Amino acid sequence: MARILITGASDGLGRALAVALAAQGHDLLLHGRHTERLAAVARETGGVAMQADLADRAAVRGLAAAVADHVDGLDVLVNNAGVGFGAPGAPRELTADGTELRLAVNYLAPYLLSRLLLPLLRKPATARIVNVASIGQADIDLDDLMMAHGYDGIRAYRRAKLAMICDTFDLAEQLAGTGITVNCLHPATLMPTTLVKVAEFAPVDSLEQGLRATLRLVEDPALAGVTGRYFDGLREERARAQAYDPAFRAALAARAAVLTES
Repeated sequence: MARILITGASDGLGRALAVALAAQGHDLLLHGRHTERLAAVARETGGVAMQADLADRAAVRGLAAAVADHVDGLDVLVNNAGVGFGAPGAPRELTADGTELRLAVNYLAPYLLSRLLLPLLRKPATARIVNVASIGQADIDLDDLMMAHGYDGIRAYRRAKLAMICDTFDLAEQLAGTGITVNCLHPATLMPTTLVKVAEFAPVDSLEQGLRATLRLVEDPALAGVTGRYFDGLREERARAQAYDPAFRAALAARAAVLTES
């Protein structure tokens, strides 16, 4: 039995992952933003509900504190929560502190949460961080990180997911030799989730495909010790070129550190 925290567990892939892992007897901590949906999946799986709005840095810190209050060690962190493309033509959205919403939730929240939970992840002999990214990636303009110019919801989502991949590689390097592995994946393309419905896209792949790929990174013994990789479904692939540029990653990480410090 492993202790596993899943963010975004109240819907879509996160919920499917919670149900599958609960059936295997794992001890689940379930994060969600919507109280009622989160309570429903907690009842279904026997997991512990932990509500937080990851667009709020203080709430991210509160979530990490709540996890630490509940468990003395963590085997797996699945950073699954995310904000999608939005409805067609939807305007740019900012968090209360002025951060572009998709950057805040899809990149800065898992960046901060992963680091806050490192003391718990260090308690077992081995632990895993799994970041749910995307094959949809777009180059990041460090001079306009908040996309104040030429905003587009799809591009904002893709930039934030590339940033998450960059951080996966950074954190994997930083944690080399500690027993904590960090990997990311594109689980499947346009699964029938709320994200896809809101964007008015037709589903392409099944939720089961995405679940199978994500479960593999969570629990497959063959991946023990494998770290710093990006997977497209079940296959290891290469991400966009910026993710392999150490100077770019360092500059991006410096900005993330400043944006999450308060």
